[in-house]
Amino acid sequence: MLQPIMTELSAMRIVLASGSPRRKDVLNNIGIKFDIVPSTFEENLDKSSFNSAVEYAKETALGKAIEVAQRLQGANEPDLVIAADTVVTLEDRIFEKPKDKKDAFQMLSHLSGRTHCVNTGMALITRRKGSADESNGPFHVTQFHETTEVTLGDLSPEVIQGYVDTGEPLDKAGGYGIQELGGTLVKGITGDYFNVVGLPVHNFCCHLLTLFGHPVFKKEQST
Repeated sequence: MLQPIMTELSAMRIVLASGSPRRKDVLNNIGIKFDIVPSTFEENLDKSSFNSAVEYAKETALGKAIEVAQRLQGANEPDLVIAADTVVTLEDRIFEKPKDKKDAFQMLSHLSGRTHCVNTGMALITRRKGSADESNGPFHVTQFHETTEVTLGDLSPEVIQGYVDTGEPLDKAGGYGIQELGGTLVKGITGDYFNVVGLPVHNFCCHLLTLFGHPVFKKEQST
């Protein structure tokens, strides 16, 4: 999908503001060359001050992107900074990464047998194109999000504890990783699979194409 702009992208310094191995894999798989500079943005925004989990995730992603863009200003500064934040929601409750195994067990017990939403907020920062916002200083920011519905099977306490004991849930929003052992817990999914992994590939590519002046869809579809 990115073939029309691959030459342009290959000439740019692109930075992923995340140490997530899953986001790294997604970008590698679509052929983007990039550097990894994990953001030091403190993810402690007041959730109650946002109208929705989506807005919370988008603002957290923006904070990550701006922190990295500011830190790398000067020589060899990036042409594009990519940041993302993923949260799981069920009944207006936000589930981020579990604090420990006990927290992971409680999260998965709550999600068991139910359909929840996985929301990823994205922020792309460039000095060249995008929607400028004076509040972001010299940076041009593009923000968007993706939501995917995921249904977990009706899991027994033994199954949940066995999965928790693998240690896999501890660095994942909602306490499971769909691309690893956690995929065995998932009964169904509606929407972008890669969004659950941590980076909504199709939406991301659409925004990159738009950002660099290439139409995404045929004219009759672009209303």
